[in-house]
Amino acid sequence: MKFILDVHCHTIASGHAYSTVTENALSAYEKGLELIAVTDHAPKMPGSSHKLYFSNLHVIPKYIKDVEILKGAEVNILDKNGTVDLNNNALKKLDIVIASLHIPCIAPMTKEENTQAMINTMKNPNIHILGHPGDPRYPFDIKEVVYYAKKTNTAIEINNTSLNPLNPRFGGTETICTILEECVKQNTCIVLGSDAHYCSDIGNFSNIEKIIENISIPENLILNTNKELLKKHIGK
Repeated sequence: MKFILDVHCHTIASGHAYSTVTENALSAYEKGLELIAVTDHAPKMPGSSHKLYFSNLHVIPKYIKDVEILKGAEVNILDKNGTVDLNNNALKKLDIVIASLHIPCIAPMTKEENTQAMINTMKNPNIHILGHPGDPRYPFDIKEVVYYAKKTNTAIEINNTSLNPLNPRFGGTETICTILEECVKQNTCIVLGSDAHYCSDIGNFSNIEKIIENISIPENLILNTNKELLKKHIGK
């Protein structure tokens, strides 16, 4: 199975990443990718950019070295009501939006509350991807969240960095496998994300590939295999 795009990529604008948009695009080009997304952390993440950064992303070229660039954000889920840190007017102007739970922005809650936070976030039509579920610090009802992902046309991200032992989210491998199996069972789309914070990591799905080789996943459920499949999913 060939993966031609990466929709979870950070730049220096995130505050704790180390490459520019152009460096990310050139790395993607060298690896044969056709599309990447700029998904920097939204303002509530310490050290990240002001909301004006996200309103000015339109200045970035649509293509850099034949690599298509989607302009987006990784917003932070702030409470169990699904509030995020960019308003809907700002979100509507973006090509793609990932919503994630991050320790600096929301403390882990009960399993029921974490589940409610994810579901309420996915009910927002401006959210396209649920970012890195499987973080062991945020337990949730997998079957229920996958069901609502299908119902709201939200892709579930399988995050390569979460499977890195050096990452604080590490420890959820078994949960991630269960998420994948439930997505197949419920015919719910997934998207692989490198979560690159340095350009050489763009398109790196090596940790995920070790897992999915043992799980039979239909190609049409993995949005990284086809640009048009992704665009249809996010409504662009």
